[in-house]
Amino acid sequence: MNSPSKAWDGEQVRKWLERRFEASKLDQAAADRRGYEAQDDYDKAAAEEWVCRALKGADCTNEQAAFAQRLKELIAQDEYRVTGIYDDARFERHVRGQLRKVARMTKANEGFEKTLRYQ
Repeated sequence: MNSPSKAWDGEQVRKWLERRFEASKLDQAAADRRGYEAQDDYDKAAAEEWVCRALKGADCTNEQAAFAQRLKELIAQDEYRVTGIYDDARFERHVRGQLRKVARMTKANEGFEKTLRYQ
């Protein structure tokens, strides 16, 4: 990896994952209230929740290289099991997109300081 301009902060990464986890649950509830036309939004929020749940409890958040390796392992998975979604293929596409987003953030070591709900 490139030498980062700032040090990796595992606590900040865990805080970002926790905040995104909570925001995704709120987004799912809002999409669920909107009904049929918001099914894609629901699946997208469910994918973000799945990614955050898979990463936030992992010990690998303390080291950038270990966190990047965990992301690669998750991206390489064939299936992402979850119940209560509307479209499995769409959900898996959103999960992979979220994992790639976090992988880019990890590689650049930036974006984890943005903890507001809407990004």
